[in-house]
Amino acid sequence: MNTKRPHRPLTLRDVSEASGVSEMTVSRVLRNRGDVSAATREKVLTAARTLGYVPNKIAGGLASQRVNLVAVVIPSLSNMVFPDVLGGISAELDDTGLQPVVGVTNYSPPREDAVLYDMLSWRPSGVILAGLEHSKAARAMLDNAGLPVVEIMDIDGEAIDCMVGISHRRAGAEMADEILNAGYRRIGFIGTHMPEDHRARKRLAGFEERLAEVGVALAAREYYQGGSSLLKGRELTERIMTREPDLDFLYFSNDMIGAGGLLWCMEKGYDIPGRLGLAGFNGVELLDGLPMRLTTTDARRVDIGRRAARIVAGKDPAPRDGIVALVPTIMRGDTIRRA
Repeated sequence: MNTKRPHRPLTLRDVSEASGVSEMTVSRVLRNRGDVSAATREKVLTAARTLGYVPNKIAGGLASQRVNLVAVVIPSLSNMVFPDVLGGISAELDDTGLQPVVGVTNYSPPREDAVLYDMLSWRPSGVILAGLEHSKAARAMLDNAGLPVVEIMDIDGEAIDCMVGISHRRAGAEMADEILNAGYRRIGFIGTHMPEDHRARKRLAGFEERLAEVGVALAAREYYQGGSSLLKGRELTERIMTREPDLDFLYFSNDMIGAGGLLWCMEKGYDIPGRLGLAGFNGVELLDGLPMRLTTTDARRVDIGRRAARIVAGKDPAPRDGIVALVPTIMRGDTIRRA
């Protein structure tokens, strides 16, 4: 847990001292008003960015200098995972007088910077944001916000203030154990390109590390870009099985593409789980409507949202070590042999 976070938000005086110009000049630059030279303007803006200073748009409007909003920053609304998280947050804030306001980053660090800047300028009562990986600018803003910050979905890293989630490395390793114990050895992986999907990358790392412990390596991989869909799952499964027909297991990075892969395999007459086993990740409700139940991992989405909201709302104290670790749970379906 970061013990160096200030107990107050940054002020114009901090930017003034860092940039070497008056508070009045800093104010004019940040409000984009007045006649200020380009060199001075750049000096002030550089100091503000370095410090993580965010102007207060409600200054003088409220005695508390806080509004009853909780900034919730997530990478996607189309991803089936995050509506469940938002549901958990909303349920816990319902009786507190606090309202969640959602910003979407589209998995883009510059977009996350912009969303945080805008949201923090309204001085919310707390911030809940997905993931542990942020730009230097974002970390500076959050470090100096002077309010509760809860990073969610992941605990494999260092928190700015507090983190609530599961270990994705553990989730990947435990699924590898399940697959190996069932006797599968020719294993393929299907998932997204991972430059910004850090949690999927950690799951795959944990998965491969556990396989390597018993001398097994992934036999094939297939990656895609953009959002997940049943169609992509079908197409990628066909591609990998055409290229490597002797694979006996497919591990999908999420349930959406896993469901598409399952439907394709059933249409082609594969003996599941005898000839070919399948598993996904997340435990989404979509799986309830499939002809066979896809083996997956419950990522504890609603619980994560609830626990994060309880900390921001003051219902629960922040843990002393800054970590609320929930346990990922394998949901054994019909697509893996019984060990």
